[in-house]
Amino acid sequence: MAMAVFRREGRRLLPSIAARPIAPIRSPLSSDQEEGPLGVRSISTQVVRNRMKSVKNIQKITKAMKMVAASKLRAVQGRAENSRGLWQPFTALLGDNPSIDVKKSVVVTLSSDKGLCGGINSTVVKVSRALYKLNAGPEKDVKFVIVGEKAKAIMFRDSKNDISLTVTELNKNPLNYAQVSVLADDILKNVEFDALRIVYNKFHSVVAFLPTVATVLSPEIIEKESEVGGKLGELDSYEIEGGETKGEILQNLAEFQFSCVMFNAVLENACSEMGARMSAMDSSSRNAGEMLDRLTLTYNRTRQASITTELIEIISGASALEAAK
Repeated sequence: MAMAVFRREGRRLLPSIAARPIAPIRSPLSSDQEEGPLGVRSISTQVVRNRMKSVKNIQKITKAMKMVAASKLRAVQGRAENSRGLWQPFTALLGDNPSIDVKKSVVVTLSSDKGLCGGINSTVVKVSRALYKLNAGPEKDVKFVIVGEKAKAIMFRDSKNDISLTVTELNKNPLNYAQVSVLADDILKNVEFDALRIVYNKFHSVVAFLPTVATVLSPEIIEKESEVGGKLGELDSYEIEGGETKGEILQNLAEFQFSCVMFNAVLENACSEMGARMSAMDSSSRNAGEMLDRLTLTYNRTRQASITTELIEIISGASALEAAK
């Protein structure tokens, strides 16, 4: 009885079902839904497109930073080359003996406040640590004076107790001799030393800089070396006239020498920083261009595979409909 009722209802509903039109097969990866979140292939193309956009933005930033660094380098390079004439007469007069053995040494490390400039900061830190190991001993005292945020962040990890003074944001304003001489005076007032060793990067070209150590001796050590016949410059060949004693003259010369060496070192380090940043940003721009080419190729391949898959699905659906007729 129940089976008869089912057969009768089925015959009654069959004409209405057959009269309904068959909706065409629509792929979820059609072109108008390509931007949407449906479908794995559609999401992958959208991800690649977003990645390409971000790489293009990064490339614009690196190119702009390269141009800014080039502009700053041109402004500082001439001043750095002219400042070399300040400390060279002191080297001829007092000599430069970086290997002198003293009890109290102060290592002045010059670095940058900002990054993205290659390995100039890590280089001066390595040289400073090497000088610390060479001059440290049971009866010797070695201290650090850190100029620059990057060297400060590195040295504070393992040499915090040996740091006497830190200075940051020196390059915030245009560098001049008055500004650097105030810095040199602060260093001389806050540390006791027999020898000051200034570690900086000497500028040679945009792609080349040399880690350099300049030594400034205290007046007592200069006088001591002069008495024992140590290796000094042409100081003993000059006669001292006037009311000042030799010790007072040596004190003035040592302070002026340190300020001149610091001025040249700060400018040389600034040139090296800008040159290294130019090289780093140029490499970053080239890498971004290569990455953009690879992403473009990946995007084209993914989109072509998506279109091919859609065509195959359409053809397969049409063939299935033809076979069903």
